[in-house]
Amino acid sequence: MLTASVVLDRAFVVGPVRPRTFGTFVEHLGRSVYTGIYEPDHPAADEDGLRTDVLDLVRELGTTTVRYPGGNFVSGYRWEDGVGPVEQRPARLDLAWHSTDPNTFGVDEFMAWAAKAGVEPMMAINLGTRGVQEAIDLLEYCNVPGGSYHADLRRSNGSADPYRIKMWCLGNEMDGPWQIGHKTAEEYGRVAAEAARAMRMIDPDLELVACGSSNSRMPTFGEWEATVLQETYEHVDLISAHAYYYEDDGDLSSFLASATDMDYFVDSVAATADYVRAARKQSKRIHISFDEWNVWYQGRAESRPPSGDDWPVAPVLLEDKYNVADAVVVGNLLISLLRHTDRVHAASLAQLVNVIAPIMTEPGGRAWRQTTFHPFALTARHAKGEVLRPAVSAPRVETTRFGDVPAVDLVATRDEETGEAALFVVNRSVSEPIDLSVDVRSLGSERVLEATTLSNPDHTWQADADDATSVLPRTNESATLSDGALSVELPPVSWSMVRLSS
Repeated sequence: MLTASVVLDRAFVVGPVRPRTFGTFVEHLGRSVYTGIYEPDHPAADEDGLRTDVLDLVRELGTTTVRYPGGNFVSGYRWEDGVGPVEQRPARLDLAWHSTDPNTFGVDEFMAWAAKAGVEPMMAINLGTRGVQEAIDLLEYCNVPGGSYHADLRRSNGSADPYRIKMWCLGNEMDGPWQIGHKTAEEYGRVAAEAARAMRMIDPDLELVACGSSNSRMPTFGEWEATVLQETYEHVDLISAHAYYYEDDGDLSSFLASATDMDYFVDSVAATADYVRAARKQSKRIHISFDEWNVWYQGRAESRPPSGDDWPVAPVLLEDKYNVADAVVVGNLLISLLRHTDRVHAASLAQLVNVIAPIMTEPGGRAWRQTTFHPFALTARHAKGEVLRPAVSAPRVETTRFGDVPAVDLVATRDEETGEAALFVVNRSVSEPIDLSVDVRSLGSERVLEATTLSNPDHTWQADADDATSVLPRTNESATLSDGALSVELPPVSWSMVRLSS
């Protein structure tokens, strides 16, 4: 059996565990909203048309923030269409996904859902087909108590109290030629700065996110961030990162090492932001909102939108069925986000329901957990306190995309108040189990509270509505702790969590 060793020291702190790391994303895309979180005719729908079975799963998932309403969708969205009497709302063509949006679900419905789900809203504004005026109108509608047109409009629509939304995305993926209203970095930076200035005239305490690159393969990656931040640095708090180029295309070893790309993405954006900070002689530091990330099989049929005269409402789009290996990679991407907690201050798994999502539903029927649900939920539940930087010695795995990478990747957290620690670890080896030894003497840990592993001899196993429980995270009986040394066996293609108590 292969062996690996790790040393953990409570003094090697990266930064605090940030609750916003465990955000997700709801876009008007496919069945994310309609027959996802919202289905008035469903047997489990509440008085607002919200699926209570989905709400239960959202709470179990542990998501903390939800980005809304897009995504590519937002670059053509008129938010006014989605407020007021439902029977008077116009249906509109959604050019981003070649669909029709009936607008029966809008800002007020989303805020009602967010309150019931117990999540913080993260609102995106349209800087594609619209701009500064739309931004301040929507902000006024959401955050001003009353006495102005849009604030009083919200009150007349049934929400007397302002929503006080703190986090706002200044557009979406404006570097992408697929984006409605696609702009150069100079064009986008200018309009984003203008929108930010105007929004802060209403509420100076907003947290604003500028658009970064849509992925690290974009030809303008790096240059885009530098140019945008030259325009916006004084006016924004974070810059976004999006990454979806993670899929098993027949090269399982490279797929299991996908977090290597996320590490590169974060490090590159942070370095670029720090360059602009130095060049502009700024004291504040711009951090990262990794507000779209996931495994996504973009070549599958369900990722192709309708075409021609077919503009359906809530078509089946991007409904990937995830397997065990996909869940291991999702768990590893969370490890990457946590180890960059000094620079990644928010993140959003894209998306929450039906669309490349951990939660799936049937129209009028059942809701269930995909394999990717479990590493997210367990990490969100048990990553507490501070993130520790481990010293890792592990065998290497050769990959086509990333060269040789460590077979073991992990991060640890420790809660000073409770003395509890948690390790989140993956074995990237396709075929070999690994005996992992962890020196935890500095943590003061004395016993194993819980050890659980997600793996399966068939890493292609997928959950569905009929069987979502045959393969779940199981107790890992191999985990032992003696004299400050933790030992645990990691199966190949696995994600594990070990919790320790002092």
